[in-house]
Amino acid sequence: MIKKNLFKSVRAKLFLTLSVVILMIIFFFIVINNTVLETIYFRSKKEASLNVYDYINKKLPKTADELKEGHYYSELEKLAVKDNFEILILDKENEVYSSNKNFVADFGVINDITYDVEYSIFNKTDIMYSKEDVSIRKIVNKNNGFSYILLDAVLENGNELYVRTPVEPIEESASISNKFIYVLGFAAIILGGVAILFITERFTKPIEELNDIANEMTKLNFKRKYRINDSEDEIDELGKSINTLSDKLEETINQLKINNSELEKDIEAKSKIDEMRKQFISDVSHELKTPIALIQGYAEGLVENVTTDDESRKFYTEVILDEANKMDKLVKRLLELMKLEYEDRKFNDEKFDIVELINSVVKNSKVVLTEQKINVDFSEESPIYVFADDFYIEQVITNYFTNAIKNVEEVDKVKEIKITIKKSKETGKYRVSVFNTGKKIDEENLNRIWTRFYKVDTARTRSKGGTGIGLALVKAIMTKYNNAYGVKNKKNGVEFYFDILEAKN
Repeated sequence: MIKKNLFKSVRAKLFLTLSVVILMIIFFFIVINNTVLETIYFRSKKEASLNVYDYINKKLPKTADELKEGHYYSELEKLAVKDNFEILILDKENEVYSSNKNFVADFGVINDITYDVEYSIFNKTDIMYSKEDVSIRKIVNKNNGFSYILLDAVLENGNELYVRTPVEPIEESASISNKFIYVLGFAAIILGGVAILFITERFTKPIEELNDIANEMTKLNFKRKYRINDSEDEIDELGKSINTLSDKLEETINQLKINNSELEKDIEAKSKIDEMRKQFISDVSHELKTPIALIQGYAEGLVENVTTDDESRKFYTEVILDEANKMDKLVKRLLELMKLEYEDRKFNDEKFDIVELINSVVKNSKVVLTEQKINVDFSEESPIYVFADDFYIEQVITNYFTNAIKNVEEVDKVKEIKITIKKSKETGKYRVSVFNTGKKIDEENLNRIWTRFYKVDTARTRSKGGTGIGLALVKAIMTKYNNAYGVKNKKNGVEFYFDILEAKN
C-alpha cells in the first residue's frame, strides 16, 4: 500500500466534513434557541392570554354572586395552573376573583380600596398587542424587578380582567435548553465521531483496495482482483470495471510479450543468418585462396603447354582434382559447422550401439591403417547402447580417428591408436577416448585447436588433406549436447575424448 498523508486522505476529509456539519447543526440550534425561542414563547403566551380573555368574557357569569355559585372558580384555577397564569378580575367596587393574593397586592387592592393601575408599581414597557378594550404588554415590577406579560382588558360586564405570567421562566428555560444543547452537542460529537469513523471505514476501505489494485496493475501484476459484494452500488460497479480492465490488460500484455518474443526470435534468427553469411564468406574467402591459386596455376600450365609429356599433364590434372575435392569438402563441412553454430539444429536422437559405430569407422580406414602400419587397439566386443544422433556422433569419432591417423608417430617402433569406452561414476555418462602415439601438443595450443581453421602445422595438415574444421565441428556438436569434450597430453602421445549419454532400457 502506498504511504500517504493522513490529512489528505478521503477518510480524513470525510471525517472532518461530517464533524463540521455536526458542529454547525449544534451551533444553529443554539442560535435558534437564543433568538427564536423567546419570540415563539411570547407569541404563545400572547395567544394563550387572548384565549383566556375570550373564555372569561364569553362563558363566565356577569356578577360575583353568580360566579361563586357555580364551578367557575375551579375552571379559573385550571386555566391559571395550566399556562402558569395569574388571573385577577375586578369590578368597580371590589375584587371578583384572584388566583394569587400577591397579584392583588401589587395592584394595591388592600382593605377593599382599589388603586388605579396607572399609578401602580408597574412601569409601562413594550406593547405586544392592543385592540379596543384589550391590550397586552411587557411590564416590570418596581419592587422586585421581575418582568411579566400582562393582559389588561375590560369585559362585557364592565369588570376589569388582568392576566399576567412571569417572563423569567422562559429566560431560565432558554438557559437550561442551551446547557442541554451543549451536553447533547458534546455527546453528539463523540457518538458522531465513532459513527463517522465507522462510515468512513466502510466507504473508504473499498476505495483504498481499488487504489492498491490499480497500483499493482501499474507494476504489471494482474493477479489481485476486487472482491464484489452483494450491494451492487457504484463502488461495486467500479470494482467490476477494474477487474475487467485488469483481465483485458493482462491478456493484451501477454499477447504483446508473445509477439515481442517472436519478433526477438525473428530478429535474432535474421542476425544469426547475417552473421553466419558474413562469417561463411570470410572463412571461404580466406581458406579458398590457396586451392584456387593452385588450381589456377596448374590450369594455366596445362593451357600454355608448360609440360608436354603425358605424365606431367596427369600430375597437373591430379593436383587440380585434389584441390577441387578439398574445396568441396571444405565448403560442405563449413556449411555444416555454420548450421550447428548459428541455427537451432534439431538432433535425431535415438538408441544405438556405439561399439558397432566405432568398428565401422575403423573398418573404413583399413587401407590407410595398413599402408602406414598403424596398430588400432579397440578391445570392446559387447554392445554399449547410447542415446544421441548417430550421424553426428559418427562425425565426432571420424574426426578424432582421422586426426589420430594424421598425427600418429612411431614410439618404441610402434605406431598405435587406442580407443577406449569407460563409464563415469560422477556423471553417469560414457567417455569415449581416442589416443595416438606421437608428439604432444604445446600447452598454448590445447585450447586453440578447437577454433575453426586453426592448424598447428599448416604445411603438414595441407599435405594430409586437413581443413582445420574437424575439431570445430566436434566442439559445436558437443556444445549442443552439453557434453564434455577435450584433449590431454599423455606420456607417449595425445588423447582426445568426449562424453555421451547412456541409453535407458
